Amino acid sequence: MSESISVDVSVDARGLFCPEPVMMLHSHFRDMSGGQVLELIATDPSTTRDVPRFCQFLGHELLRQTESEGEFHYLLRKCE
Repeated sequence: MSESISVDVSVDARGLFCPEPVMMLHSHFRDMSGGQVLELIATDPSTTRDVPRFCQFLGHELLRQTESEGEFHYLLRKCE
C-alpha cells in the first residue's frame, strides 16, 4: 500500500522546457519552509535528469518520481 504524502505546494510546469522547470523549483523552494513537500508536474523529459540533480546538489529529498502518458510527476521535500 502506497504511503499518502501531504503536498504543500503544487507547481505545473507542463509545456515548459529546460531550464524553466528547475528555475520554478528554485523560486518556490525559496518561499517554502524546511520539511514541506512540493509536487512538480512537467512534460519536458530533461526533468528526469535535472530534478534529481537539483535535489542532490541542494540536499533536498526526492520522494517520488513517476511518468505517465508523457507527464513527469515529482514529489520533493525541502531540506530543513
